[in-house]
Amino acid sequence: MKMTLRALSVLLGYPSAELQANIGELENAFRSEHALGRAERRRLEPLLQRFREQELLDLQSTYSELFDRSRSLSLHLFEHVHGDSRERGQAMIDLGEQYMQSGFFMDSSELPDFVPVFLEFASCLPIEKSREMLAQPAHVFAALAERLDKRGADYAAIFHALVSLAGARPDAEAVAGVDHNTPAQDAPDVDGEWEEAPITFSAGAAYDMGGPTGVVAKIRASNRPVTKGADA
Repeated sequence: MKMTLRALSVLLGYPSAELQANIGELENAFRSEHALGRAERRRLEPLLQRFREQELLDLQSTYSELFDRSRSLSLHLFEHVHGDSRERGQAMIDLGEQYMQSGFFMDSSELPDFVPVFLEFASCLPIEKSREMLAQPAHVFAALAERLDKRGADYAAIFHALVSLAGARPDAEAVAGVDHNTPAQDAPDVDGEWEEAPITFSAGAAYDMGGPTGVVAKIRASNRPVTKGADA
């Protein structure tokens, strides 16, 4: 499941020329590891095909329109779990500490709850713990999958895959909580409604946990044992 999670993490990052050029590496990861069933892999194919065929600027425009300009599709987990409450800040600190206690350090401007960062961390855990980690926000993944499906966005396939990998049925009440914190319909002035300055968590910067770069390195690194701590 390690390679599959890392491939999904990379695929959910901001589209880059490197990602587009190496989309076959991600497809090979999905195919070779067999962590996803045939239905989930087929669902991902339109997104992979779009990366093969579309111009990079078009890919980037679509990504920004979905995830950067829409609070309802925010890729920050705690946006959907805690909304604007004070609990969100403490949850962010707790998650960052959980990463560090497991021996992994962020060298990224992204927040700990950014989904691609979260998936990279989960990919480094033993499979059962990885599933447990994915199961905690499974209701958020389910809500995002549904919202993207309604928009006809092929990125929905990533979140359907994550729900499948978690092996847990999302709680209906928890999914309803997502709708309370981030309604499916965005406010007209969503761009000006919320902004966050990037925060860097760093303690030696031993393990890079965010960003769409290093595609081939990340996938190939899945075949090597993960070393924890400052020498990772």
